[in-house]
Amino acid sequence: MSVMDGVPQLIVKLLYGCGLRIMETVRLRVQDIDYKMKTVIVRSGKGAKDRITTFPVIIVPLLQNHLAKVHVIHNQDISQGFGEVYLPYALERKYPNANKEWNWQYVFPSRNLSTDPITGKIRRHHVDPSVVNKAIKAAVKKIGLNKRATSHTFRHSFATHLLERGTDIRTIQSLLGHKDVSTMIYTHVLQQGGHGVVSPLDDL
Repeated sequence: MSVMDGVPQLIVKLLYGCGLRIMETVRLRVQDIDYKMKTVIVRSGKGAKDRITTFPVIIVPLLQNHLAKVHVIHNQDISQGFGEVYLPYALERKYPNANKEWNWQYVFPSRNLSTDPITGKIRRHHVDPSVVNKAIKAAVKKIGLNKRATSHTFRHSFATHLLERGTDIRTIQSLLGHKDVSTMIYTHVLQQGGHGVVSPLDDL
């Protein structure tokens, strides 16, 4: 991952370190990361269900440095009369002032403000997944990798490396948000049990 830097590198580390899908990663809010419990809350993942997955401690300094910069941008937005972020309708109705609160801001905001086509409100949306996908494609080309690699490749690697380390397949199923073990492609690796999962990124 040294061939990548900035926001794309940090997102890729979360894809692999937490087993996240690309959209789950770019939609992360500040409050979704629990440093003390070493967990990430994935809200409204596939199937519109919330889940908790592991968080790699090794990226804490990198992430906190990134968020310090994001906080400055958010404060500037607030001072200029902006600073709102999209919230699902039920949440926005229940917490009418939450859309400007720091904890609800996107971890990976877009560089530019944009107008919501439905409400007409000017907001800062999350970064577009295409930014990350282009960075991955460029990195793959740079290192001369012949195999196809996408954002989803890191999620597969997360599951495979945990299984190789001996983590129970049902635990991994829960971390990934899979409904059924039979939908997974990792069942060829021996199951050996184990909970309190440490992120595979922390093993590198």
